[in-house]
Amino acid sequence: MFREIWYTFLEFLRTFGALQLFFLQLLRSIPIVFVRRFRLIVHQVYNAGALSLVIVMTCGLFVGGVLGLQGHSNLARFNAEDSVGTFAAFSLLKELGPVVTALLFAGRAGTSLASEIGLMRATDQLSAMEMMATNPVRRVLVPRFLGGVIAMPMLAAVFSCVGLFGAHLVGVNLLGVDAGAFWQQIQATIGPEDVWEGIIKSFVFGIVASLLAVWEGYNAIPTAAGVGRATTRTVVITAICVLILDFMITAVAINFGD
Repeated sequence: MFREIWYTFLEFLRTFGALQLFFLQLLRSIPIVFVRRFRLIVHQVYNAGALSLVIVMTCGLFVGGVLGLQGHSNLARFNAEDSVGTFAAFSLLKELGPVVTALLFAGRAGTSLASEIGLMRATDQLSAMEMMATNPVRRVLVPRFLGGVIAMPMLAAVFSCVGLFGAHLVGVNLLGVDAGAFWQQIQATIGPEDVWEGIIKSFVFGIVASLLAVWEGYNAIPTAAGVGRATTRTVVITAICVLILDFMITAVAINFGD
């Protein structure tokens, strides 16, 4: 048993090191891709971002509505119903906006990237590019990686804005919270550091989700089962990494804030 644990640990270290080298290879190719293949990046931003808007906006609206209901129900115990806006804004900007958007991104765009690249591996398209002296990292991987990194913060911003709108609909129109107090409380309590925390989280989550998607797709076993396994691993590993990084970034932000 201990031997199996040791071998599993060594395999984890090997995979983690290979992932870091893969990430450095992507970073090294980014300047060239920006200059020579900018249209591909724009196309991938559309695929990863614009095509995910419907699910992000729908989930954001109902998450904001739930925050309005829960905030009003709990704050009413302290006669602080007017702080529903602050409750929703803090939750969306600092936590739920980046985290839920990253999970939705992994489920929609991340699986699409992994399966697309994995299918290209299974059908030898990547090998054909190498035979034609075309670098598949620059042609296929880097544009998709950058598209996800660029799209993720914008999707998180849309999620938070729509979520605040949902909280306003429930809190003001349904539960009777004063609209002026709703927005005045947000303006008085939300600072630039709160917004920046959400932006940093969404950017980091975008890097992680996009990196894992292209990594799993590129290293997928070239079979139907291998592509499916890579797609599943993309969602599971991204979700775990996002939650771990969310804890770490929040802890750092709190320590710096103090």
